[in-house]
Amino acid sequence: MPNTKEINSFSKTLEDLVLISGLSGYEINVRNYLKKYLKKNSLNTTSDVLGNLICTMQGDESLPSVILFAHMDQLGFVVKKIENNGFLRVERVGGIPEKSLASQDIVIVNNNNELIKGIIGNKSHHATKPDEKYNVTPIKNIYVDAGFKNKSDVLKNGIEIGSPVTYAPYYKKLSNNNVCGSSLDDRAGCVVILNVAISLMKLKKRPTVHIVFSVQEEFNLRGILPVINSLKPEIAIQVDLSLSSDTSDMTDTSDIILGKGPCISLFSFHGRGTLNGVIPHKSIVEVFEKSAKLKKINLQRSVASGILTDASYVQFANQGIATIDVGFPMRYSHSSREVCNLNDLIDLKNLILTAINKIDKNFKLVR
Repeated sequence: MPNTKEINSFSKTLEDLVLISGLSGYEINVRNYLKKYLKKNSLNTTSDVLGNLICTMQGDESLPSVILFAHMDQLGFVVKKIENNGFLRVERVGGIPEKSLASQDIVIVNNNNELIKGIIGNKSHHATKPDEKYNVTPIKNIYVDAGFKNKSDVLKNGIEIGSPVTYAPYYKKLSNNNVCGSSLDDRAGCVVILNVAISLMKLKKRPTVHIVFSVQEEFNLRGILPVINSLKPEIAIQVDLSLSSDTSDMTDTSDIILGKGPCISLFSFHGRGTLNGVIPHKSIVEVFEKSAKLKKINLQRSVASGILTDASYVQFANQGIATIDVGFPMRYSHSSREVCNLNDLIDLKNLILTAINKIDKNFKLVR
C-alpha cells in the first residue's frame, strides 16, 4: 500500500496542475510548471514547434526505445462572439458535454494571462416554461456572464475573439484517498509520468525513455505526432483515464472499479466520425501483466467503445510502433468535477516503472 508521504506528494502535485488553466493550444502555463518540476529534479527538457514538452533519458541503445506520454491540455471553449451587452458566445474545444454546462463556473484567460471569472448563464427557473424544463441547451445558445457592462468593458479587460475558456480550476480531497478536480483528465496522467521519470533516474539498466507531455489531445489527438516522427521510438506507452463503471449509471459498461488498481486497455474504438482505436501489442500486454503479478498490483482490464487517445495515431507512425494505453479509473469524464483515486495513480506509477525495467534483450517487437 502507498504510504502517507507518497499519497500527499501525489495529491500536492496533482492539485498544482489541476489549478492551472490550460486549454488545447494554450498549454504554456502547464508546460512551464512541468518543465520547472523536472528541472528541479535534474531533468532537462526541450519543446517543439507545437509546444510538446520532451525529456529524453538515455539508456541502453541495444534495447527498444520507449516513449511514455500523457497530454497536458484540457477541453474547454474559445470566445467566438462578444455581444454588445457584454455577454460572450463560445465554441467548444473538445468533447464538452452540453448537458452539464448550465450554471457552471468558468474562467477566461485574458491577454495578460489573468484568469477572469465567469459563469455560464441558465434561464431563471421562474421564467422557464414546462416544455423547456427537460431540454439541454445547445452550445449555440450558451453564453458566458462575466459581469461586464458592455462590449467595450470586455475588450478593456483583455478578452478578445479567440480567448481561451475552461472550467474554473477546482480540486478537493474526498474520502478513501479519492480526489475531485476540474481537469484530472489528464493532469493525473501527467503526475504519474513525472514520478516515473524521477524513479527511472535510479535504474542503471533500462532502455532509452522519452518522457513527453503532449498538446492538443482534446482538440484532435494529433499533437504528439511530430514528436513520434522526430524521436522514432519503438514502443509507445500512453497514460490516460479509464472509464470507471462503479456508479449506478455505468454498471453495464465494464468491470473497472475506482480504487481497485490501474488499467490496461485491450481494445478501444471510437466509431463516431473516425474509425480509429487501439488494439495493443501483445508483447507489451504481457510485460504489463507480468509486472503487475510481480509487484502484486491488481491490474484491471478495459474494453471500451466511444473512447479515443493519442495512441490511436501514434501506432501507425514510421514503421509501426508497439503501442498500449494504460490508465487510472476515473468517474464523470469531461465534466467539471472528475474523480479518481490516489492509490490507483501510485500503483500505476509502480506498474509502468516495473514494465519499462522488464524491456530487455529477450523482448520481441515482431508481432
